[in-house]
Amino acid sequence: MKVFNIVFFILFVISAALQYNDVDPLLWIVLYGYGAWACLMAARGRYLIWAYVSGIVVYLGFVVYYLVFKHNVLDWALHHEAKDLVKSMKADKPWIEETREVLGLLILITALAVDWFVAVRRKRGINR
Repeated sequence: MKVFNIVFFILFVISAALQYNDVDPLLWIVLYGYGAWACLMAARGRYLIWAYVSGIVVYLGFVVYYLVFKHNVLDWALHHEAKDLVKSMKADKPWIEETREVLGLLILITALAVDWFVAVRRKRGINR
């Protein structure tokens, strides 16, 4: 788990750093920064169940917001192909930016969910 968390810590720090030229950089720097911090704590052996649950709830809230209120992610899912997201780094259509953001949130949720699962098992005394 240490390697898992170090890898995600590095990925989330890089992701946060790349947000400086985003439309709303502070929001995404904080979101990725929180994920990086949670992974760093886990890499150091400090599994913080409350931090994982809080992060997952916030990230899921953003995912629901994008799916229910923005609709551009659903537009991509229904009318475009996956290659349209990555063929250019420039997000010239709103669904490109928002879909990439939701995918980032899902990666954050996955990393925190894995750490939450490990933390709960450790708390219950289950090593494997």
